[in-house]
Amino acid sequence: MAVTDFPYQTSGEPESDPSGPRMPSVRDRMVPPMRGSRMWGWIGPLIVTVFGGIIRFINLGHPKAIVFDETYYAKDGFSLITWLVERTPVKDADKAILAGNTDIWQQCTPSNAGECAAYVVHPPLGKWMIGVGEWLFGMTPFGWRFAAAVVGTLSILILARVARRMTRSTLLGCFAGLLLALDGLHFVLSRTALLDIFLMFWVLAAFACLVVDRDRARERLVDWYETSPLSPQGPPLGLRPWRIAAGICLGAAMGVKWSGLAFAVAFALLSLLWDFGARRAASVRHPYLGAMSKDVPNGLIAFALVPFVTYMATWTGWFATALGYGRNWDQATSSGPFYFVLDSARSWVQYQWQVFTFHNGLETSHPYMSEPWSWPLLLRPVAFHYESRKGACPGATDCSEAVLGVGTPVIWFGALAALVALVVWYVATRDWRAGAVLLAYGVGWLPWFYFAFAANRTMFLFYAIPMVPFMVLAITLCAGWLIGPAVKTADGRLPARRTFGAAIVGAYALLALINFWWLHPVLSAELIPYAEWKARMLFDTRWI
Repeated sequence: MAVTDFPYQTSGEPESDPSGPRMPSVRDRMVPPMRGSRMWGWIGPLIVTVFGGIIRFINLGHPKAIVFDETYYAKDGFSLITWLVERTPVKDADKAILAGNTDIWQQCTPSNAGECAAYVVHPPLGKWMIGVGEWLFGMTPFGWRFAAAVVGTLSILILARVARRMTRSTLLGCFAGLLLALDGLHFVLSRTALLDIFLMFWVLAAFACLVVDRDRARERLVDWYETSPLSPQGPPLGLRPWRIAAGICLGAAMGVKWSGLAFAVAFALLSLLWDFGARRAASVRHPYLGAMSKDVPNGLIAFALVPFVTYMATWTGWFATALGYGRNWDQATSSGPFYFVLDSARSWVQYQWQVFTFHNGLETSHPYMSEPWSWPLLLRPVAFHYESRKGACPGATDCSEAVLGVGTPVIWFGALAALVALVVWYVATRDWRAGAVLLAYGVGWLPWFYFAFAANRTMFLFYAIPMVPFMVLAITLCAGWLIGPAVKTADGRLPARRTFGAAIVGAYALLALINFWWLHPVLSAELIPYAEWKARMLFDTRWI
């Protein structure tokens, strides 16, 4: 909540007046007008999205290899669209797939039925999304990377639009979308069949829905304030479809990875705080009682029931077949329909508990593992793919082909400065935008410290991808502060501060573009001389 959300104190008003005096500027304070053309509010972000999509889809099927954890998720996705559950592949299945053979599953008999079901430790939605691409384009590198490229591209549009709504500036919205398009880690995960890009997508979509819901709720409160008899607690706000949509997105995030649960809890609290602030800004005498009685019940549906139903829906395939790990279908159906439901639920809960104990005790050492404190500094990128070839590129004896999971340093280091600035900004002004960005960034980062110190869990830099959109939003908010408001001087000119700020922001965007262009060969498996590959290793040469 910004300090401008509190137009005046109501505690000094007489008790006979339930709401205090009306403020003529309440609409502008609660729902600032969107500057610029509505048409360009879509055209600008779409242009940036098309740019981001082009660079992600170009040569998407290269390298023609199963890189890093694609070995799990590409096969799981194909199994889901074939069998509705994950099944165990045969030995050397990766080689068979690359040779064009998709008959890679163990043969099931009554004696080995338990071995056919694969024990998987992540919910199925992200793998279902990967499987859709394989259903459309086949069990090929392009097929299993297609969905990641789609959601990576769409996330650029979502971020551009939500940044526009938060800043009331189409230019800043496009700036945010461009930075996300140019981030190296986002680019690599958009071209790789891993789950984390899908987690990021659903978290960002949920956040965007809540920002829209915030505006819609305030618009309803302003309409009530201006046209209806005032009441001490304010009006009910009725159906809030954008909040329901946020709940669906949060359930989907949990259906990709359990770490989506932290965002579900945090975003529920954030939305409730926004409701408190909205009713107080609308001069409601008892804003907290009003929010608790009129907004919280709706919020419980949106942030508890809806995510739960959505999460359970992602397990439909497991419930619908006898082939899932721990399913015990025969035992469940032997006692009739009623006992089938109970036993199926008990089997599912037991499976979830096994997954929880696996994640809590995952301590396997890995050469690319890293601690969460090092992620913002990009100290340990992940080599998704590396291949050395002799004499395969002109003018060099040793050549390298690499996919390095690393962020664009200009963006990540700029975000560090921006996040520090946002802390100061929020302490000084209580600006809701700064608070929301800091909360979302913290939820994506801080819980991993528990697993680092208490559970000693194996972790990687790409776990930070849900933080990246909020890093970009932090930079965008600071860019807006540098440029300043679009207010002309008395003689009709823009102030020098605005010109200078725009020049700084433009130069920063250009640096991000150059930095991304420099890293692009080692983000996209371009065949380059070994010396050029080594020059792009930022802090450490032990990537292979």
